[in-house]
Amino acid sequence: MNKHLAFLSALALSAGMNLNAQNANNMVIQANKIGAEIQPTMYGHFFEDINYGADGGLYAELVKNRSFDFPQNFMGWDIFGKVTLQNDGPFERNPHYVRLSDPGHAHKRTGIENEGFFGIGIKANEKYRFTVWARGENQKIKVELINNASMGETQVITSQDVAINSKEWKKYEVILTPGETQAKAHLRIFLASPGSVDLEHVSLFPVDTWKGRENGLRKDLVQALADTKPGVFRFPGGCIVEGTDLATRYNWKNSVGPVENRPINENRWHYTFPHRFYPDYFQTYGMGFYELFLLAEDMGAEPLPVLNCGLSCQYQNDDPKAHVPVDQLDSYIQDALDLIEFANGDTNTKWGKLRADMGHPAPFNLKFIGIGNEQWGPEYPERLKLFVEAIRKAYPDMKIIGSSGPQSEGEDFDYLWPEMKKLKVDLVDEHFYRPESWFLKSGNRYDNYDRKGPKVFAGEYACHGDGKKWNHFHASLLEAAFLTGVERNADVVHMATYAPLLAHVEGWQWRPDLIWFDNLRSVRSCSWYVQSLYGHNKGTNVVPLTMNKQAVSGQEGQNGLFASAVWDEPTQTYIVKIANTSDKAQAINLEFKGLKKSEKLGEGKLITLHSDNLDAENTLDNPNAIVPKESAVNIEGNTLNTEIGAMTFAVYKFKKL
Repeated sequence: MNKHLAFLSALALSAGMNLNAQNANNMVIQANKIGAEIQPTMYGHFFEDINYGADGGLYAELVKNRSFDFPQNFMGWDIFGKVTLQNDGPFERNPHYVRLSDPGHAHKRTGIENEGFFGIGIKANEKYRFTVWARGENQKIKVELINNASMGETQVITSQDVAINSKEWKKYEVILTPGETQAKAHLRIFLASPGSVDLEHVSLFPVDTWKGRENGLRKDLVQALADTKPGVFRFPGGCIVEGTDLATRYNWKNSVGPVENRPINENRWHYTFPHRFYPDYFQTYGMGFYELFLLAEDMGAEPLPVLNCGLSCQYQNDDPKAHVPVDQLDSYIQDALDLIEFANGDTNTKWGKLRADMGHPAPFNLKFIGIGNEQWGPEYPERLKLFVEAIRKAYPDMKIIGSSGPQSEGEDFDYLWPEMKKLKVDLVDEHFYRPESWFLKSGNRYDNYDRKGPKVFAGEYACHGDGKKWNHFHASLLEAAFLTGVERNADVVHMATYAPLLAHVEGWQWRPDLIWFDNLRSVRSCSWYVQSLYGHNKGTNVVPLTMNKQAVSGQEGQNGLFASAVWDEPTQTYIVKIANTSDKAQAINLEFKGLKKSEKLGEGKLITLHSDNLDAENTLDNPNAIVPKESAVNIEGNTLNTEIGAMTFAVYKFKKL
């Protein structure tokens, strides 16, 4: 009787397995057909100083308006006692400074206090480098980090005296070490002697910046960028490349040289959205093109600078007079040529020497340059043409990136792509901030692109949930699904970067964003984890993956599945990525065909990203709410029978033995 029951049980189990196999989504990976090369630049970062991404964010300076050169000179500062503004300072392009004078009474005080960017974040027992350019004979200032809201006997967290002892301008430095952590400290400076003292370029940095550099970058934010293994780093934008008007476009030449002499620039994002208005949002250029090139080098990413093409922001300017006439573009074209010289030129050239003087004699080996951001209409290609001709003549190996405009399809897009082909640009920058429905329909977007035309740079993209414009899990899942189509078409798409990159939780104007931060903490969004999973599992070549001889791109009858496969030559590993965008678990058969009899696949690894709550997100208070999970997976006979959970992104990795 027991044997009979056991037989029936085994028979039922076998029937169930056969039924499961029949109902499974059978995906075939042609393991012996190593296809298109995946470019090292495929996944990377797009940086723009939006949402306080630079000053107040990635750039580690803690003092706002450090040179008193904002249009309202004391913006960010409280002044008390006898403080006067002067404009004949030692730095030509930052001429303002303050004079602190005796208040005229023994019990009065003269000084200045800086609020930082939404406060000054300091950590207990960490060191902070205060520097100031000052002038005065036998004078003294007291430098304090304070907590204005303290209920203790003193507001002072830590303080140091600085003796000012020169009639000439001189740089002074002191290290402050607070004994407590405070997210919203202020910096206060008292005149602590009779007489007067002049102060310029008042600066405060953590000593522990990225790689310990002075004028450095915020360590946790750079680490978050580097941890995705980016292959390309595009900068400095974005709309700030254009400026609301040409006078306020990002001018790279103002962003290099001694940091004290880089002029202030108006950030077009401080007034763009009146419903989220930040009138104190300006660019110090402290994190300029040199620092951005250096950051790309640190991360092992190809630098991709983007320059103005003579057009100001077309969204904000209907008058043709707002733009540079085509016959007056010489200085803009020269800016592009000079930038290439700055990045790659010998140290005996003008701009190559400046790079060397700043601390980097070796060239940055720039290979790509973008001309124009989100331009459209005939006014763009007629200007771009002149840049292309000049760059090709001077630097024939430089890869030039043009634009298909601000939309992912439509009239402007359809006009610009043929124009980019005529101009023979190397890559075309496509942008798409789109809802869930667009991402679900776009898994095969690049399947039918011209294989011989310019390559694609998916330069700005993010899934914007309908009524859910935050970094919720579902949006990131659909981004993962879309990227399977990008990866499958690696012969067409050479770069892809999510945007925007950074956002201060108290200073954002645009969302969703890849990384959020406050003055002390940062959090990696669900979308960041998708970028990281692709960056770490990029592979070197595409491998065909089909289901019923079709690409798996969310088409009708494919049960909400998106998939791609790659081969990684250095590690001899096959990597399969599957996004299940349906609300049901899906049975999956992965069959690796074409392997030799002597070739087997070893024990595999499975990485999944999933949340039961599609609206859930990682936050500063709960940064690890949704993170990838790893497990081992066994494969038999080069075929894996498995199941992928509902609303799950999965990465399967099998080493060839």
